[in-house]
Amino acid sequence: SKNKGLRMKPVRTWRKNWKYPTSILCIYGFFSTIKPMEPFLVPYLTGPDKNLTAQQVNNEIFPVWTYSFLAVQVPVFLLTDWLRYKPIVILQCMALFITMATIRWVTNVPGMQVSQFFFGVATASDLGYYSYIYSMVDLNKYRKATSYIRSVQLLGYSVGSVLGQLLFSLELLSYNDALVFTLILIAIALLVSFFLPMPQRSMFFHRKRKLTGDFQGEERSEESEEAGVKTEDHQELAEAQTCGKVLLQMIRDFRECFASKQLLYWSLWWVMASCGFNQTVNFIQVLWEHVQPSQNSSIYNGGVEAVSSTASVYGIGYREERWEQWGELALAGFSGLCSVALFVMTFSSNIWISYASYIVFKCLYMVLMTIAMFHIATELTMERYALVFGANTFGALVLQTILTSIVVDSGGLALGIIPQFIVYASYFSLITAVFLLRGLYTIRREKKNSQLPLPSLSLPYQHKTSNIIAQKIIVF
Repeated sequence: SKNKGLRMKPVRTWRKNWKYPTSILCIYGFFSTIKPMEPFLVPYLTGPDKNLTAQQVNNEIFPVWTYSFLAVQVPVFLLTDWLRYKPIVILQCMALFITMATIRWVTNVPGMQVSQFFFGVATASDLGYYSYIYSMVDLNKYRKATSYIRSVQLLGYSVGSVLGQLLFSLELLSYNDALVFTLILIAIALLVSFFLPMPQRSMFFHRKRKLTGDFQGEERSEESEEAGVKTEDHQELAEAQTCGKVLLQMIRDFRECFASKQLLYWSLWWVMASCGFNQTVNFIQVLWEHVQPSQNSSIYNGGVEAVSSTASVYGIGYREERWEQWGELALAGFSGLCSVALFVMTFSSNIWISYASYIVFKCLYMVLMTIAMFHIATELTMERYALVFGANTFGALVLQTILTSIVVDSGGLALGIIPQFIVYASYFSLITAVFLLRGLYTIRREKKNSQLPLPSLSLPYQHKTSNIIAQKIIVF
């Protein structure tokens, strides 16, 4: 018995280390994002397997994802924190399984709309995946852990895109068989998710509070710091908060955060650009199918998605700069390039030009989003960054829902795919104009004040961990 205890000690030590939950979450993230069918969903739905029309896919099926995402985002945001992350990670995997199973075995429009509803639930549950590690890892290990889980998810998506391209180009699997293979991978991810340790605290509902005492527990603190995990000892307890207290605190934090005009303008870009980007990504396959029908020639959607995701890493390498004066002009300039790329892919009849324009568009957006995330994160604590992230995501969804209901939905204008993308390109031109004017105004104001001594600003909600958070944002 003693020898068995000695043999199990390394296992118990490893399970208490920050590497254990990070490793399990990385395995989950990898298997849950390998989806070979995703870049080929429109060719599959409009092909002989499902025999749906492009108009049904474009105007009746795909809009449901936007509505579903908006409807469940706030409840999922609150439940993620209240249930302490792990149940939402499991929920995400179950929703993904239902999505893929429905796509595989259902052939009518209502059934496909159900699949899009569950995909919206899975997308909203991404919050649980990214925020789980916050409750399990100390701040000094958070940057490294976050970079791992983000990189593994990007790797899984790229592997899935390349795998799909190879499977279908070499005719190794049919679309239906590829969906069954995807279901097996998701089932593996679901099994792995049950091995995640259950967090004892969260950002809002189960906050950490300090207790005073004479006993310092130096030895235990040193062990915890070395392991890099968050522990509950005599000095730290997870204090449960009522829903009313949490909501009031969120409202107070929200007001204080957006009292900063700079944060407000950068968040405005985040909301507007995310709306346009999501719309483009959601309907790009419909455009490619219009330019070059998959029934008549070979398509390379998987390869293009893999290249665009990999190339976007160059935006992830962005580093700390001073953007107070030039940031808004940079947003305007890059948004203008996004608009040009969208116009090119809209009016080009060459599929390769459309592919290349999409890669440029996606890379530009990732660079822009990195700049915006960094600029916002440098002014906020971890909890308030999560709140601003959720608020910006919700704002983008509201705007996207309005755009979808007017432009895409069969109950609205129900525009064809070319007029749709003209709207999206024009939308980014509008973003360019707004931030160009704002940037010029900022430069003019800075020049007027250039001869005056600049006071050092200390925002009331700044925190000593702000730079660490900003560096964490840059990593992914």
